[in-house]
Amino acid sequence: MILAIDVGGTKLAAARVTPEGEIEETRRAATPQDADAGTLWKALRELIGPLSAGVTGVGVGCGGPMEWPEGVVSPLNIPGWRGFPLRARLSGLFPGLPVRVHNDAICLAVAEHWRGAGQGVRDMLGMVVSTGVGGGLVLGGRLVNGGTGNAGHIGHVIVEPGGGPPCGCGGHGCLEAVARGPALTSWALAHGWTPRTAADPDHPEERAVTARMLAADARAGDPAAVAAMRRAGRALGIAIASATHLCDLELVTIGGGLSQAGELLFGPLEEALREHARMGFARRVRVVPAALGQEAGLIGAAALILAADRY
Repeated sequence: MILAIDVGGTKLAAARVTPEGEIEETRRAATPQDADAGTLWKALRELIGPLSAGVTGVGVGCGGPMEWPEGVVSPLNIPGWRGFPLRARLSGLFPGLPVRVHNDAICLAVAEHWRGAGQGVRDMLGMVVSTGVGGGLVLGGRLVNGGTGNAGHIGHVIVEPGGGPPCGCGGHGCLEAVARGPALTSWALAHGWTPRTAADPDHPEERAVTARMLAADARAGDPAAVAAMRRAGRALGIAIASATHLCDLELVTIGGGLSQAGELLFGPLEEALREHARMGFARRVRVVPAALGQEAGLIGAAALILAADRY
């Protein structure tokens, strides 16, 4: 049994995962906000404690940036952890057991290849489109890490050169600057969108406007919301075309909150992809929604241990 951990800016999740990739027991807790490193570590320890008995390894997905494979993390959305030695701390709790820490977007990609929509595919890109845009790259059936563990980071492919919107990375025109949820809602508001959809009662954390509300208004025909979704879809299609030409991809899976927008996003994405992926080999690529939902991060974290020969 593997202990899988998913560290996010709003929630912490942990699970016991079987060798077959099935989640047996899950626990979740809110990530302490404005907390120092010690408080955050205490919250994680309390979360995983009841799940720890008898585990044979620990896999972790965490937001970046991080020093990889050392597992020293500095998640942008968890200010209290800057240079926090997460892997070393967990190794101290589980002496003698394998402990691996990787980027959360890579864990999502690994999960889809191992047990999701990418099963049996040799060459794929797994993407997440949510508060940010990230990805992981599997070529020849194996995860490609790159020298720093950041291979597959498609969020910083340029889709609007020479005057595109500024990105948090310091550049301009990156896919993330166009297609991530907060950027998308900001663009829509600036172009005349007045939110009509109220916050979802099942998501009380959504006190401000969100991409979920934007997608709902786009489905209702709001022209500014439709235009925003089309802009994001086309940016994704252009970036995927570039990645396909570079890596000879067979499949791209897209997860994260924005992927639930359906045809509003995937329609313009497919249109732009086919406009730009014109080489014969590139036309084989398929783009599909991710299959594993909110459990994907935990399944991918477990795969870092259970299928370490590939991931």
